[in-house]
Amino acid sequence: MAGERFRGQTVVVTGAARSIGLAIAEAFAREGANLALADLDGAELQAVAARLRSEHDVQVIGFSGDLSTEAGAAALREASEAQLGGASVLVNNAGGGVILPFLSHTPESLRATIDRNLWTTLWCTRAFLPAMLRARYGRIVNLGADSVRNGLVDHAAYNAAKGGVHGLTTGLAREFAKEGVTVNTVAPCAVDSEPLRRFVAEKPEVAARFLAVIPIGRAAALDEVASMVLYLASREASFVTGQVISVNGGSTML
Repeated sequence: MAGERFRGQTVVVTGAARSIGLAIAEAFAREGANLALADLDGAELQAVAARLRSEHDVQVIGFSGDLSTEAGAAALREASEAQLGGASVLVNNAGGGVILPFLSHTPESLRATIDRNLWTTLWCTRAFLPAMLRARYGRIVNLGADSVRNGLVDHAAYNAAKGGVHGLTTGLAREFAKEGVTVNTVAPCAVDSEPLRRFVAEKPEVAARFLAVIPIGRAAALDEVASMVLYLASREASFVTGQVISVNGGSTML
């Protein structure tokens, strides 16, 4: 159901052209947020921005660039501030990795996996955090991975990148807990999306092992991930920080 929880706030979502990032962007738009969306796929991103503007009474801009560099993240911040004002919410969703047995990786695939996940999250956080500290309010929500906890097969390099995101989350949360800024991570397991369907088609045996660890017996729906992101980004979550929250159908449990 649509609401007004984020009306008037500027929310930045990276990796927003499709899949989880798109679902997150749509959920924020339904709640009245003005959106700065980023993705490498500029054409698809602009189509998403145009659709959200037409369907919701919100401002939406699209930014295409390489966020794994300091310059790319700074350019996103500058575009967002110039057109929408300072961001109160940053969702570091951009990522993705090459899923291979560790010794089958190349130097290039290892570097790409680290860049897409850890460096993109780190540089975007460095770009947007100072303004949140000046405002003494901010919500940073990172996308991690439940595979860091369950040691999923063929995910060592990906887990190294996402494990870095998890560690960045707790370190930042501790450092800035008294400054009005919370930092949390949502760590999904398998998510019912095009990347998962492609993975199932290309590597059915690995995918079957992937899905078999989920007691509920299915992948997460996109809106199930997005709803957790919105909660952590909300004012209601003011006492939640430094957490890595699994959305995983029970695939890891305390």
